This record gives sequence, C-alpha cells and structure tokens, in this order.
Amino acid sequence: MATNVADRRQVQLFTPAIGRVCLWLAAAIIAVAWLLPMLWALDTSLKPESETLIYPPEWLPSRVTGEAYVSVLSAGEIIKWFVNSTIVSVAVTLLTILTSAWAAYAFARLPFRGRSLLYALTIAGIMVPGNVLVVPLFQEMLALKMVDTYWGIILPQVAAPVMVYILKKFFEALPRELEDAALVDGANRWRIFWQIVLPLSRPILAAVAIFVFIGAWNNFFWPFLVTSDPNLMTLPVGLANVQTSYGLRYAQIMAAAVIAALPLIIVFLFFQRQIIRGVTTAGLGGN
Repeated sequence: MATNVADRRQVQLFTPAIGRVCLWLAAAIIAVAWLLPMLWALDTSLKPESETLIYPPEWLPSRVTGEAYVSVLSAGEIIKWFVNSTIVSVAVTLLTILTSAWAAYAFARLPFRGRSLLYALTIAGIMVPGNVLVVPLFQEMLALKMVDTYWGIILPQVAAPVMVYILKKFFEALPRELEDAALVDGANRWRIFWQIVLPLSRPILAAVAIFVFIGAWNNFFWPFLVTSDPNLMTLPVGLANVQTSYGLRYAQIMAAAVIAALPLIIVFLFFQRQIIRGVTTAGLGGN
C-alpha cells in the first residue's frame, strides 16, 4: 500500500504542465546553443578589427562599426562570387527538380521492364558516400573539358537520389483516379505529368527546391575542386580566399560570412511555411 502511494505521488509530480515546461526549457537551451555562433559572427563583424582578438573576449564592442563590410564589399570580388553562387544554386535547383520529378514519376506510375532494378540502383546511390565519387567525377569533368566552367560545377550536383525517393513516395500517394480520368479523356503521360501531377505536388516541390538550393549554396568541396579561376568561384570558395588575402582579419572574414548567409536567411523567412507544409505533407504520404 505504501509503495502504491509513493508511486502515485511520483506520477503527480510529473504533470503535463511540468512536462511542457521541461520541453520548452530544453528547446530554449538548444536554440541558444544553435544561435550563439551566428550571433558571435555578427557581433565580431561589427567590431573594430583591433577588438576582435581581445582576451578575455567581450560581447559588446567599444563602438559599432561597418568598416569590415565596407572593406569586403569595396574589394569587388564578393559581388562576383555572389552572382556565381546565385547562378549555380538556381541552375542546380531547377535541374534537380526536373530530373528528380521525372524519374520519381516514372518509378511511381510507369510500368516498364527493369523498373525495380533501376529504382534499387537509384536508392543504392543514397548509401554511397559522396567523397568516394570525387575522383571519378573529376576525371569525367576533365574528359568532358568542363573543369573551370559553370557546367562543371552544376552538373555533378544535380544527381539527387534522396529527392527521387521523397518525390516517388509523394507521387504514389496521389489519387490514381485523376490520372485514369485524364487518360480516358485522351491526355498522354507528358500532359498528365505537367498539368496534373506537378500542380498537385507544389508543397513537396517547394520543400525539395529549398533544400536543394540551400545545399548548393553552401557546397564548398566540389566547387573548390573543380574551379581555379577566381571569376568562377562561388561564395564559400571565395570566402576561403578572403581569409588568405587579408590574413587573419576576423572582422572582415565574419562580415563576408554574414553577407553569404543573408540569402539563405531570406529564403527561409519567405518560404518557411512551404518548408513545413512540404515536409509535413511528405510525411503523411501526400494526404
């Protein structure tokens, strides 16, 4: 009897309200830990260069200045790298969406010989570490004379088996009756794909597009390998050059990093509803 009373009291201690408070506290701690490096980068970029290496470090500068931003922007290179990153990220996003959606629709809806084998090979691509493919991809770009070109940066990033898998699962959940009705009315598969399947898939396509854009924008390793021309460098590769050009001038390095992160923040702020809706819809199988 005494044991039962103790258990009951213990259960009463962990009420739903206390559980919610613990959950909020844990979320707040994780959010602060996640935001701290970004706040530190912004703070450092607004300090005079002489105060960036003060020990112990101080959060508040003696004066807030934009000298680092002026120095980085007046150098001119960062604007060129910004344009290159925009071209590469937009092209990678559009081509990935097109190729992944076509492949996913074929795997989901079109019966053809070898479909299961091709799909298994596509999914196997998820399990292959990207670093393993670096040497053959670079040799392929050399053979195609695409080193130091936009296409050399863009094309190897287009293959995305994860996106094919996500889109296939979504397409499979779409009602077949709509396509059957369109077939009866005389529509071919291309028309069904463009005029029925893609419009119904806007939430998941928006989510996939945003994830692909962010991945392409932040990609450093492949553009670093395939480009040596400063005029073709993307922002992440160019930022490494900022570090070597100015030495260890932390305010300018952090200013360049903040400028590079701004487009991603803007994309997330404008499309956060589409991201959440797309992920939720994909998780529910398109229903």
